[in-house]
Amino acid sequence: MAMQWKSVFLVLAVSATAPAWAADCAVEIEGNDAMQFNKPTISVPASCKQFTVKLKHVGKLPKTAMGHNWVLSKTADLQPVANDGIAAGAAKDFVKEKDARVIAHTKVIGGGETDSVTFSTAALKAGEAYSYFCSFPGHSALMKGTLTLAK
Repeated sequence: MAMQWKSVFLVLAVSATAPAWAADCAVEIEGNDAMQFNKPTISVPASCKQFTVKLKHVGKLPKTAMGHNWVLSKTADLQPVANDGIAAGAAKDFVKEKDARVIAHTKVIGGGETDSVTFSTAALKAGEAYSYFCSFPGHSALMKGTLTLAK
């Protein structure tokens, strides 16, 4: 009888931890009217082949006044990508067209809107420094965070 209880306990214990084994290959991040993201870091599980970022603008201002996007690049490329994005303008979502330094990006959204981007994690390397930021003019100084590929 004691052996049966041990077996039942083992099955329950494994079942309870099963969701932890499945990698969560998506994240939701919020931007607001105070030029802030709600997450300072994002960790991408190494087991994910693709990763999805859903950007939600929880503010009320329109995209022409307080638009936000989510742009991912190597940390060393953040400022040059942001500068080139400003030059690209609003029609290009403040991202230079076909910029090889940009790993992924959403479109610019305004208050109450959402957008998402799914990208291959093959471009990410463990130990490399990646940053995400908003490339709307002037926002990258405050709206940025780090992304890592978990081991």
